[in-house]
Amino acid sequence: MARKYFGTDGIRGRVGEGPITAEFMLKLGWAAGQVLGCGRRNSVVIGKDTRISGYMFESALEAGLSASGVDIRLLGPMPTPAIAYLTRTLHACAGIVISASHNPHYDNGIKFFSAQGAKLPDEVEQAIEDALDQPIKTVDSSRLGKAERVVDARGRYIEYCKSTVPASLNLSGLKIVVDCANGATYHVAPNVLDELGADVVAIGVDPDGLNINHECGSTEPARLQALVREQQADLGIALDGDGDRLIMVDHMGELVDGDELLFIIARSRHQAGQLRGAVVGTLMSNLGLEVALREQAIPFVRAKVGDRYVMELLQQEGGVIGGESSGHIICLDRTTTGDGIISALQVLAEMMQSGRSLHELKQGMRKYPMHMINVPVSSRVDLGTVALVQEAVKAAEARMQGRGRVLLRPSGTEPVVRVMVEGEDDVLVREQVAVLAAVVASSF
Repeated sequence: MARKYFGTDGIRGRVGEGPITAEFMLKLGWAAGQVLGCGRRNSVVIGKDTRISGYMFESALEAGLSASGVDIRLLGPMPTPAIAYLTRTLHACAGIVISASHNPHYDNGIKFFSAQGAKLPDEVEQAIEDALDQPIKTVDSSRLGKAERVVDARGRYIEYCKSTVPASLNLSGLKIVVDCANGATYHVAPNVLDELGADVVAIGVDPDGLNINHECGSTEPARLQALVREQQADLGIALDGDGDRLIMVDHMGELVDGDELLFIIARSRHQAGQLRGAVVGTLMSNLGLEVALREQAIPFVRAKVGDRYVMELLQQEGGVIGGESSGHIICLDRTTTGDGIISALQVLAEMMQSGRSLHELKQGMRKYPMHMINVPVSSRVDLGTVALVQEAVKAAEARMQGRGRVLLRPSGTEPVVRVMVEGEDDVLVREQVAVLAAVVASSF
């Protein structure tokens, strides 16, 4: 059944426009309380990032949950993966995240975690949507939910992050610039690195409710790159607004993206004999990642774009390491969801264990030239039924002679077809992506 509100990553939109309104959040809190079946002895935790609308939605969700008879534990500003962790360790029946991740401050959204710290199954999200169609019925006053603030949430999560690397790990001698995107990691990530001994230079740690992800963080790392060079730092770490994505910068100021980080972590686990199952990337993962893992005899499979699909394929394959080029990396042998801080710590642990710089570690993977053109279309299209397009794809693949890859993918969020070609020869890649884009444009 098609869902009205939930997408692949919760509910998201512009603040003040349906469904991202205070009225809807009140009803959503009540509906979630009805479906999740929590009682006084098993509460729901709520955390948020630093955008200003979080105050409004936190209060609305709290009121709705209370009306359904559910107790609430408020975490305040905390990274999304921290909320997943605290949902488990506080033995809550569910966790709610108020965040729009890497989006600007004028967007916001809601994600849910199960009692196990995983995203809710489709059928539970559907049940919540069904409950939203029912009128709110407030429980008797004697059964209303109570709310309390968890005062040690930050300290709990900092200790957990540190526990995901060897206790002997000492980052003394490393100078690290960390950009927290004026988001939910601003009071966590610098402390984690400092407590492990690093010399920390922190930026993006002055949230004002409006500057989250603005010219900073993993989506805009230019300032971080410049500062790493200026400070002569060993590396830089860029997180996004809710802390589930990671991009790094080596000592030369060069970006190290999600594909390269995935390779470094997977190779480290493989060499330590700790890698299980296949490494999972997505349809957009660089071909160089696939080739580099093959050279290490590490199996690699591709999921649809989206961390939800990466997680599903990891579970099917019995794997523990997966991620996206954007830097959303999942280490299931350390945590239950994508976590920027924990992923960064795995890379730092490999640097210290191997004695190699981040720049040296990324050399194990050579990124192939990749070019993409977004072709506007008037409606959703089934590319597999258009003979002219399929013939053009086969011709392009023949030109690549097995040393490249072609991908045509209708966007799930925009009226465009994404035409992507990658391969060893940059000139040939540019030529073929232009040819394919022209064919797609003329076919719709």
